Amino acid sequence: MEETNNLTPANPKYKDTLFRALFKNKKYLLSLYNALNDSDYEDEEDLEIVTLEYCFYLKVKNDLAFVLDSNLCLYEHQSTVNPNMPLRDLIYVAEEYQKIISTDERSVYSSVPMRVPMPRFVVFYNGTKVQPERQILKLSDLYEIKESEPALELQVLVLNINSGYNEELKEKCRTLREYMQFVEKVRCYMDKKGYTLEGTINCAIDECIQEGILEEFLRANRERATIFCMNEYHVEEEMKKLIFTERADAEEKGKLEGKLEAAREMILSLLEEKGSIPENIRSYVISEADETVLKKLLLFAAKSDSIEQFEEKI
Repeated sequence: MEETNNLTPANPKYKDTLFRALFKNKKYLLSLYNALNDSDYEDEEDLEIVTLEYCFYLKVKNDLAFVLDSNLCLYEHQSTVNPNMPLRDLIYVAEEYQKIISTDERSVYSSVPMRVPMPRFVVFYNGTKVQPERQILKLSDLYEIKESEPALELQVLVLNINSGYNEELKEKCRTLREYMQFVEKVRCYMDKKGYTLEGTINCAIDECIQEGILEEFLRANRERATIFCMNEYHVEEEMKKLIFTERADAEEKGKLEGKLEAAREMILSLLEEKGSIPENIRSYVISEADETVLKKLLLFAAKSDSIEQFEEKI
């Protein structure tokens, strides 16, 4: 069947997911595009898939990229909240434009404008953390300096496709609707005790086939679909671990910074009792970020009889 031909061998650098495997099928992808844009394209050959197979900078693929009607669409599936998608998409689209330029006989240094397809960025979110039905993530939200009109902007549309959200879109795209029905069945079985991950997925597959949900795809690709779902689960778990670790690291960093700030304040307080603190000494204490050094400075400040004596010790 057609779906079988669309499945690619396992890549050790990237683990495919069911979402990506499904929508690599041009028929399904065209249906998703039509549902999003209220269009009625019928010829699958109008759609040119240009998905990045390996992005050097992030060492991962982007999920789906294609050109249709002068639009360069980059679709991503996320089961975890990721505010950095605009930055990731910036890297992806730069890679895509680089590919386009490399096949064009003209040069970017030419006085003649080069025409490139308009980029459109969409994320389909189906994680368990509550999120709005629709939101826009902006690259400018990540800038350290905020400006009303940044020189470079990139906007990503994030659509929540969980049950109760964007139902009209899912009604227009049967594959998207049935994909989420399958995901919900997997989650339902995972809540029950006594099931392994593979057993959970197989129970969901059996039930979906019986109910006609993704039936053709699942019958033709059952083994691969199981692997894809397990990959998707493991990717989600790894992302959760990464987020938890980053949060724990941030909290630990915050605790350390609090200790360092308290030490700096105590040193300056002790020195103020001994006289007027020269600006160079004050700046030195405030800028010091080594806990061991600050402990020594605190000891010096406590034992010195004057600012001059403290300055000699450091």
